[in-house]
Amino acid sequence: MSIVSFSAYSPIQYFFWILLVVAFVVEAWAFIDAIRRPSAAFVAAGKQTKPLWLIILGVAVIIGIGGAIGSLAIFSILPIVAFVAAAIYLADVRPKVKDFKTGSSHQGPYGPW
Repeated sequence: MSIVSFSAYSPIQYFFWILLVVAFVVEAWAFIDAIRRPSAAFVAAGKQTKPLWLIILGVAVIIGIGGAIGSLAIFSILPIVAFVAAAIYLADVRPKVKDFKTGSSHQGPYGPW
């Protein structure tokens, strides 16, 4: 008698896997956006420095990859924390740093000339 065992996901497991993949996409988007912004924009907006945000979002992306491939099942809180970090960047920091305009090359002590 042969017992066939297979690993099948239930619809709930597929739903949560899709959530983890979407969270990873959001984290990657936040990380790529932070890379593209100038360092001076973070300081001018009164937010944490660009290197700190890159570290936070880089760790979030790594955790997001682990969550999306399913290797973080034991530490299920980590993908949530990573998503929250990316959401904070996208909701609070990004709107302030995206409007930062680099000045013209003709800047004087009191503004452009």
